[in-house]
Amino acid sequence: MNSSIIRYILGNVLRIEALLLLLPCLTAVLYREDTGIWYLAVAALCLLLGQLMVYKKPDDSVFYLKEGCVTTALSWIFLSFFGALPFCLSGEIPSFTDALFETVSGFTTTGASILDNVEALSHTALFWRSFTHWIGGMGVLVFLLAVIPLSGGSNINLMRAESPGPSVGKLVPKIRHTARILYLIYFAMTLLEICLLLAGKMPVFDALTTALGTAGTGGFGIKADSIAGYSAYLQWVITVFMILFGVNFNAYYFILFHNFQKAFSMEEVRYYLGIILAAVLFVFFQIISMYGSALEALRHAAFQVASIITTTGFSTVDFDLWPQAAKTVLVLLMFIGSCAGSTGGGIKVSRIVILVKTLGKELTSYIHPRSIKKIKFEGKAVEHETVRSINVYFITYMILFSASVLAVSMEEKDLTTNFTAVAATFNNIGPGLELVGPSRNFGLLTPFSKYVLMFDMLAGRLELFPLLILFHPSVWKDLYTQKKISRKFEKSKK
Repeated sequence: MNSSIIRYILGNVLRIEALLLLLPCLTAVLYREDTGIWYLAVAALCLLLGQLMVYKKPDDSVFYLKEGCVTTALSWIFLSFFGALPFCLSGEIPSFTDALFETVSGFTTTGASILDNVEALSHTALFWRSFTHWIGGMGVLVFLLAVIPLSGGSNINLMRAESPGPSVGKLVPKIRHTARILYLIYFAMTLLEICLLLAGKMPVFDALTTALGTAGTGGFGIKADSIAGYSAYLQWVITVFMILFGVNFNAYYFILFHNFQKAFSMEEVRYYLGIILAAVLFVFFQIISMYGSALEALRHAAFQVASIITTTGFSTVDFDLWPQAAKTVLVLLMFIGSCAGSTGGGIKVSRIVILVKTLGKELTSYIHPRSIKKIKFEGKAVEHETVRSINVYFITYMILFSASVLAVSMEEKDLTTNFTAVAATFNNIGPGLELVGPSRNFGLLTPFSKYVLMFDMLAGRLELFPLLILFHPSVWKDLYTQKKISRKFEKSKK
């Protein structure tokens, strides 16, 4: 275990967080709010600790997937811990557990909140909540790779550990350039959404925070009714951009470099859009009688389907009041999620498609035992290792999900609340049903349940294994052994 490179990267993560915390400070200056001093103080603390951690550069800058997973998990824990301090110190969220829950929910782009009255927060806090979505959407380590040169040629292990989906590859030969391209696309799409929201006469602050939440597919609203109070035009704009941010960013890379055929032939994107279309039509026919016109029903159906499948979590209506069949579709969409390589959560469309194709292959082998059939995805044969890793991921997912539902059920809440609370956090959605529905929040849960759900949010965003590796005994054994060897080496030099 290369502990020195882990320390060095964590130090850089803290320095980046210090820089990012200056933006809410600027918001405080613009709106003349005293709370900005606490963000500045935490920024100074992050900078000091970060400088101490990067003061000595590592002798060995090469790291493998194990180090990448440990670094990624610790980075997100560090980000969340220090990101929660301004909420707590300013007194806007006095309980540290609640402040941490809100921050973890922000960085993991979940959007589950403990706040009863979000509009009581300062502009500074509202901006920081939405900005954590934008940071977490693409990933802070992808940002680090884009701006800080890390030698060693194994940077792809950091990106693989943080990026959602079955596999991550390089768009261009250098991983640093890949990270820059991804952030360029991400920034440009966010800016485009802000412009379209402003064109619909949304206030500047509202447009900025809404676009940040949409881009990260997070869902923290700055209004008590989320997006319900805005015009139909603005709701349609947000609907479209939620869907766009749920698309694999590789498609945008191909479009950027005029490879339209490859962009529009991506199998995962076609399935993703097909699922959305089918779900919207089903929900539309279920709720059409509840609204004044078919167009209004279509708008709400499209918005909520887009919000749930992309794991954004915004809402225009209390969908907990919809018919059971419509709610069932939304819960199923929670598990499917968006595309791999997007900012969305969930199991991912690519995994679902490969699992279904694997099932088809196994059924065929029962009927024709001598047949040899390859699973194909995106026009290529899927390797056995990929199928195995997806199967392991799904089994691990179900074990953690079941354990979390059991843990949360200790509170004696109803089954729908317990089940959807875990589904909404594990898949980084935000609102669930019943007591954690879109018109309510997670504040009624005990601290124990909140920590269980925080674990679920981090595990869901990091694709399970980077966080689970932290709890593997061999990781800490390797770290202890390395420190022991280092001490002996230092003594021998003296």
